[in-house]
Amino acid sequence: MNIKRIFGGILTLLGIGGLIYTAVVFANTSGSERDIKSLIIYGILGVVFFISGIGLVKTTKDES
Repeated sequence: MNIKRIFGGILTLLGIGGLIYTAVVFANTSGSERDIKSLIIYGILGVVFFISGIGLVKTTKDES
């Protein structure tokens, strides 16, 4: 049981969730300044979590 791999999977799922939430907010936006700020924040966090999770899963060796 590799904790790094599990944590990488959790980060990847959080990143996917953040990107999906960004897409939902984008679809329902009216163009106000608050909507744009939330799009940027959720989008950047989603991308960072997704990339770090994928990187952690790829670089962790599978030892039994």
